[in-house]
Order: sequence, then C-alpha cells, then structure tokens
Amino acid sequence: MNCRVRIALITASLCAGAMLALGNARAETLSATNPSPELVGQLSKELSVTPKQATGGAGALFGLAKTRLKPDEFGQVAKAVPGMDGLLKAAPKPKAKKSGLGSLGDLTSALPGEASGLGGLASMADAFKSLGLSPDLVGKFVPVLTKFVEGKGGSKVGNLLAGALK
Repeated sequence: MNCRVRIALITASLCAGAMLALGNARAETLSATNPSPELVGQLSKELSVTPKQATGGAGALFGLAKTRLKPDEFGQVAKAVPGMDGLLKAAPKPKAKKSGLGSLGDLTSALPGEASGLGGLASMADAFKSLGLSPDLVGKFVPVLTKFVEGKGGSKVGNLLAGALK
C-alpha cells in the first residue's frame, strides 16, 4: 500500500469515528430533552396532556417512587424505563415549605398507617398544578405508568411501582 492510500484510509477511519461520537452525543442530548418518548407518547395520548406535562408528571411520580423504594428496587423500575434520568430531571421542583403549621402533606406524613400514604400522592398535587394539570390526574397517571413498567420490566417490577405509588 502506498502512502496516499494509507492516509486516505486513516482519514476515513477518523471521520467515521468522529461521526459516531457526534451521533452518540446527539442521542444523549435528545434523550435528555425528550426522555422516554414511548411512555410520554402513551401518557399524552391516553390522558390528553402535552408531552411536557406528561414528562413532568411522570418524573414527579417516579421521583416519589424513588423515595419509597429501596435503591435496588427502584433500580429495577429505572431499568424498565428508558430515559429515567431525564424524566426525574423534568419533574417540577418542590416549593419551599412555609413556616408555621405546614401543609396537609406535613400532617399526613406524621400519621401512622394508611394516612401516611396520603402525604406522598397528596404532595403530587402541587407538582401537577405547576405543570398546568388538574391534581385529579395524579390518579390517572399511576395506572398508565404501572402498565408501561410492567410491559417493559415484567409484573414483579410493575407491582413494585404500583406499591410505591399507593
């Protein structure tokens, strides 16, 4: 092989490698700005919400599940949902707690038994309101998320999520 052929092959190889790296970077950027398109599409279609609302609502609920599940359990849920990091990042940030008596979520989280579960889903009302969604949609998001996770990760993983979001 002469020198020109070698240079041409090396140049072609470097260009192909650079294009692959750019493609991977673009894919990562897209998944960060448009996490889990299949799930977001399902939520948007079934609940008549915008993709941004679907992404934020799903992120808020997955964030709640993350706080209620053991790390390895949430890891199983996250593995079933492509773009989980992007969904979690899209969740509305919780508002700072007011001084004084606090919110209903504060009161219910201090109660034993079933009442303590109210604090979690009740706390989603603020997140959903900040997305321009009615708080009653929280209960409609849960079965769609659970069904999606079950379809991707199996019934055991779907049940983990369902239990965390009760």
